[in-house]
Amino acid sequence: MPIFQVIVLAIVQGLAELLPVSSSAHVIVAEKIFQKHYGGLDPSDPRMTLLLVMLHTGTMFAVIAYFWKQWKRSFFSSSDAFKRFAIRAIWATLLTGVIGVIVKAGVEKTMFHGLPKAEIEDLFGRLDLIAPALLAAGLLIFIAGLREKSSAEQPQAYGNSVTMRQAGWIGAIQGLCLPFRGFSRSGATISTGILTGASKDRAERFSFALAVILTPPVVAREALRLLKASHEAAAAGAPIDLGGSVAVSLLGAVFAFVAGLIALRWLSAWLEQGRWYLFGIYCLLASAVVFYLHHLGY
Repeated sequence: MPIFQVIVLAIVQGLAELLPVSSSAHVIVAEKIFQKHYGGLDPSDPRMTLLLVMLHTGTMFAVIAYFWKQWKRSFFSSSDAFKRFAIRAIWATLLTGVIGVIVKAGVEKTMFHGLPKAEIEDLFGRLDLIAPALLAAGLLIFIAGLREKSSAEQPQAYGNSVTMRQAGWIGAIQGLCLPFRGFSRSGATISTGILTGASKDRAERFSFALAVILTPPVVAREALRLLKASHEAAAAGAPIDLGGSVAVSLLGAVFAFVAGLIALRWLSAWLEQGRWYLFGIYCLLASAVVFYLHHLGY
């Protein structure tokens, strides 16, 4: 894959992964545009899977670098603070896993009736499904942004953590985000925190803490899919050489890391300035663009 395409995808991933606009939707659209006009890898190609794994890893380290000082003050300042955070994080992540598995199984059973080996990942490239997911995310972010602008700042109860109820709702919504490309994880979870009464800074800190918890198993799952695809290709007599893709993917991870730091500064600034609703407007406009691209045959 040409290096300039990797750099573009890395910047798109780094910005859109951490801004509430859905990185997967933007990366998939960018892949389709590259593939149609410039050539490149198919999204299902194992080398593309390797690249996406590295890009996700780069953005995960960007989150850790950006929030580490805040997390130390909020979640690791004392054993009691850490206990409160850990209980809520476990509760939210448990709900994410349960709801994510149920929704994934339901979609696969409904959309792939009679195709036992089909997986929900086979739908990830469909712009006709990404567009409505962007629309739903945009509406949620827009409503939360209006609520955040019109409501007074919430008192700092429960230390610097969210409540169990807020953590539960955030975890549940995060579970809905996992199977659907275009339904922004950060946008949906932060918006849910705001709508359930959490202050915007607590919702942001907790949302991205959950992202760091969630990213390693997601990356591991993609890595296993990569190994499986490589073994199947080798068994079919057409082995895939991933050696040359490793260096390029590492370069992509570096660009994704830098873009991720920029995106987090942007997100925090707009959240503090009461501009959260603008991300919702962007998602609504992006949904219309994706619908149009689907109409054009992308």
